[in-house]
Amino acid sequence: MPLTSPLLSRRHLLLAGAALPIAGALTPSPAFAAAEMLGAATPKFNRFKLGEMEVTTLLAGTRTVEEPQKIFGMNVSADDFAKASDMANIPTDKAQFFFTPTIVNTGSELVLFDTGLNGAGIAAAVTAAGYTPDQVDVVVITHMHGDHIGGLLTDGTATFPNARYVTGSAEFDHWAGAENERFEGNVRPLAEQMAMIGDGDSPASGITAMAAFGHTPGHMTYMLDSGGKQLLIAADFANHYVWSLGYPDWEVRFDMDKAAAARTRRKVLSMLAADRVPFIGYHMPFPGMGYVETRGDGFHYTAASYQHML
Repeated sequence: MPLTSPLLSRRHLLLAGAALPIAGALTPSPAFAAAEMLGAATPKFNRFKLGEMEVTTLLAGTRTVEEPQKIFGMNVSADDFAKASDMANIPTDKAQFFFTPTIVNTGSELVLFDTGLNGAGIAAAVTAAGYTPDQVDVVVITHMHGDHIGGLLTDGTATFPNARYVTGSAEFDHWAGAENERFEGNVRPLAEQMAMIGDGDSPASGITAMAAFGHTPGHMTYMLDSGGKQLLIAADFANHYVWSLGYPDWEVRFDMDKAAAARTRRKVLSMLAADRVPFIGYHMPFPGMGYVETRGDGFHYTAASYQHML
């Protein structure tokens, strides 16, 4: 007689297989330590092509702000503010702020729009995106609130040592006469190196300045135009994707001329919606780029997805 066992029938194999989970369940497994919580994470930069240009948004900072109706919707009731927030699935008791300078590589120059809160922060953001501060050829200041001019200097020295500087003449003239500490500390030392421009002027090839006054007296946006494609560097004409876009007449604490700012919002948002031009907003949810469509008496923000990856 052969010493090997006879072949098992298909029925025996099925019965044996059905029993395995029960046997396995009775056998203790080795214990593994639970993975530690790592906390929320946000990408530090986002890069895409726009025609022949390369555009990179930088996360130079983010923070949580309590009681956002002290900033947005100051002229509406708490009920109206809560209703609008609830419809957008966002809380009324806090908001997340983002600070998003943008780098544009035109093919011949590296152009940085705004400089964040401080020199160390913007230098780190630029470096994280694969550049070095000394590679920046042009620094464009959209307006002179502290979170846009804070990184011009680092310990009294230019953060971008090889750059030329561009800003709106109306904006510079206002702050130069305002006895503002941030202006005096960060902008005045570079004044002799700054070119002053106005509506329709070009700070670099393929980039056109567009006046958008109200948030500050000389606030400017900048239209990029390359290879038949456009994108607006929109800065702070609208500071929240719901409370500013959905309700452009809602007052914003940081708008210096609130009536002019509301008119500017409607004008710029109408243009973006009609022409279907995307924009980068300095305080929009990172990576900061989206589209606008009309909705009722206001507008609706749709974050960009993969359009610029194709």
